[in-house]
Amino acid sequence: MAEPIIVASDVHKHFGSFHALRGVSLTVQPGEVVVVIGPSGSGKSTFIRTLNALDPHDGGSVVVDGIPLQGARNLDAVRREVGMVFQSFNLFPHLSVLENVTLAPTRVRRTNKAEAERRALELLRRVGIEEQAHKFPAQLSGGQQQRVAIARALAMDPKVMLFDEPTSALDPEMIKEVLDVMKDLARGGMTMLVVTHEMGFAREVADRILFFDQGLIVEDTTPEAFYNNPQHERARVFLSKILGH
Repeated sequence: MAEPIIVASDVHKHFGSFHALRGVSLTVQPGEVVVVIGPSGSGKSTFIRTLNALDPHDGGSVVVDGIPLQGARNLDAVRREVGMVFQSFNLFPHLSVLENVTLAPTRVRRTNKAEAERRALELLRRVGIEEQAHKFPAQLSGGQQQRVAIARALAMDPKVMLFDEPTSALDPEMIKEVLDVMKDLARGGMTMLVVTHEMGFAREVADRILFFDQGLIVEDTTPEAFYNNPQHERARVFLSKILGH
């Protein structure tokens, strides 16, 4: 068995008096696709945001690719290895698509401009929007913007990709184009943690499903077991609401 790429041990997070994460422990192997689901406010987005310290944890430990998530130098090293795709795209509006994708490799990895642009165009081709390279984000649909955001994260050659509800801000007809890119990444062996309500995607792509409730992982199992025989009452209620049975 390979060394795990993510090890979270007894992770806690408070926002003021609100105890958002109550001792979350998780091990993820390289190449695993882990889908995180649960009701609003259950801690799922907070948890994946602790994995690159966008929300620094305040108890327990997080180790990514052998690097403990503490200290500025370690934090920079981890963030270079972990790509993140947000709900709301977070593209730079004043930069073209190509400039959005090349910014981090040229600034952080010191990749030369020509090589960064070659790689960016390759990634934009991979996500199906190479022809949009010289447009600005405002000229694109939401689905296209999210695919730019995925290409931008991939431009750093991350070892792990985090997705925080990447389709929840999209119109229904745009969701498929983003999920198809994510399925392609999963098939290519990318380690992925995905917070989503897209149950069909979870069933098709996940190696594991984590179900969060009140700041804890209450189920950690295969998609088949989760859909067919959820163990936790809260998971059964959640599934019945989402799936209508």
